[in-house]
Amino acid sequence: MRILLAGASGFLGTRLVARLSADGHQVTRLVRRPPRDPQERRWDPAAGQLDPAAVAGSDAVINLAGAGVGDKRWNGDYRRLIRTSRVDSTSTLATTIAGLPAADRPRVLLNSSAVGWYGNTGDRVVEEDAPAGEGFLADVCRVWEAATRPAEDAGVRVVRLRIGLPLHRDGGMLKPQLLPMRLGISGPLGGGRQWWPWISMADWLRAVLFVLDRDDVAGPVNMVGPAPSTNAEFTRELARQLHRPAIMPIPALALKVVLGGFAHEALTSTRVLPAVLTRAGFTYHHPDLPSALRAALTE
Repeated sequence: MRILLAGASGFLGTRLVARLSADGHQVTRLVRRPPRDPQERRWDPAAGQLDPAAVAGSDAVINLAGAGVGDKRWNGDYRRLIRTSRVDSTSTLATTIAGLPAADRPRVLLNSSAVGWYGNTGDRVVEEDAPAGEGFLADVCRVWEAATRPAEDAGVRVVRLRIGLPLHRDGGMLKPQLLPMRLGISGPLGGGRQWWPWISMADWLRAVLFVLDRDDVAGPVNMVGPAPSTNAEFTRELARQLHRPAIMPIPALALKVVLGGFAHEALTSTRVLPAVLTRAGFTYHHPDLPSALRAALTE
């Protein structure tokens, strides 16, 4: 399959490129700098610039582009970057796809989104049919997903990947927890009662390939594991696997001082289930938190 991928240099993108290439797919990466090899094409999503020839003839387009939500403190400028980097990249791809002759359009657009769509759900379980919640990330997800509509209106299958917390020791939500945990100075965040919708990296990659091949899957798909855990449960299990104590709760106020606006998201409870994946017959290699964390720490 010929696949055009945006966001190839990120935490998820680098691993997805490796997996797709290992499976024999031809992957072309969109980059904002001058291309360095034949498998790269330049674009400028902030300016809405993408040569249609870079998209024409692709079987699939995957968009993972967007500024990292946990990379920096959330001041006003970084909030705007989080939003514009996602909306601009999605809009540029969707409008370029829609402008192609029907015979040249890709069959599918997999566009990243996030479980932030649901906002704070407390202990309430939500599936893909739940409406958007409230808050900054929910608002971002609303306009982010809406930006895919030109491609959808042009008849392209669009899958909106509402990504949870992919677990891997080298990035995401897990990486910054490892050092304090190993030093014995970690514990639940806030009260620890917030639900975290995790997924192992291996299952996240498998789920992307699954929906890529399934013509009957479209719309939002929760890219999460089947058994969300509370932050307290997550912390206890991580401590058990690292053979360290986890007896120092991190107060919400301290999180806000260190993380700024992102602290609100770390304390948000999102109890999400993968209803679409489950109904479509997807099976997990790591269906429970112990196996997912074990894989994250060793694979």
